[in-house]
Amino acid sequence: MGANLSCATLCDTNGEGPSSKPRLGDIPESCLALVLMHLDPPDICRLARLNRAFRGASSADFIWESKLPSNYKFICEKVLDEKTVAGLEKKDVYARMCRPNPFDGGTKEVWLDKNTGGACFSISSKGLAITGIDDRRYWNHISTEESRFHTVAYLQQIWWFEIDGEFEFEFPKGMYSLFFRLQLGRSSKRMGRRVCNSEHIHGWDIKPVRFQLSTSDGQRAASKCFLDNPGNWVYYHVGDFVVDRPSELMKIKFSMTQIDCTHTKGGLCVDAAFVYPSSIGSEICKMNMLAGQH
Repeated sequence: MGANLSCATLCDTNGEGPSSKPRLGDIPESCLALVLMHLDPPDICRLARLNRAFRGASSADFIWESKLPSNYKFICEKVLDEKTVAGLEKKDVYARMCRPNPFDGGTKEVWLDKNTGGACFSISSKGLAITGIDDRRYWNHISTEESRFHTVAYLQQIWWFEIDGEFEFEFPKGMYSLFFRLQLGRSSKRMGRRVCNSEHIHGWDIKPVRFQLSTSDGQRAASKCFLDNPGNWVYYHVGDFVVDRPSELMKIKFSMTQIDCTHTKGGLCVDAAFVYPSSIGSEICKMNMLAGQH
């Protein structure tokens, strides 16, 4: 009897070979979900392709809610259609928030970094206060595929260069970095190739541009540098700020100026201002250093 039992244990139902050993797919979905919760979103998505068990576990709401910012409901109310979000699973809410979500008349966008879930923001040139922007002798708005907003402000020539911005939001808790995305020269396509017109570039090598940042809770930062690297988009670091109270609105004010009126300056494209979690901001600064930029 013992021999028969051993044989039954080792053979499959047809008596033709060993029985199946426990497989990865036999692990309960609830256990898999607890493991997946500790992984980054890209890893969760990769494992979801392994088999049905992982696919089912990867859809658990508590996994994706842990990846969303703590104040994601505020962001949803601010930029998404409430009826659309109400019927979505949390993984679909996460996916929706990883896309660019415009607000304030399309002059601003918020999205989540798909790798970390960090909240990112952009303010277009049309959402900034630019001195002289309405005078075509100085500035023009030009269409381009090189901007997420499909338009940039182009400076031909001016004496007093000043750009100011304000932004109020319930930022998720953490440290953030603010940048201006700028390019010396006006790029276009000719015969399918990118070319950059540098005829108006002047004045940026005489005095540095001054960048300033302040927050409604008293934080301040300032920096200055010369604009360089014609024909390439550069992220110029303005400063960093910290959010300790994510349930409260914080207003940030920022600017870039070069108001030495002893000379004119021109040939500059202004795309947008960007606010990134500082972990992403640090990577941008490293790339700038490697490229010999600021």
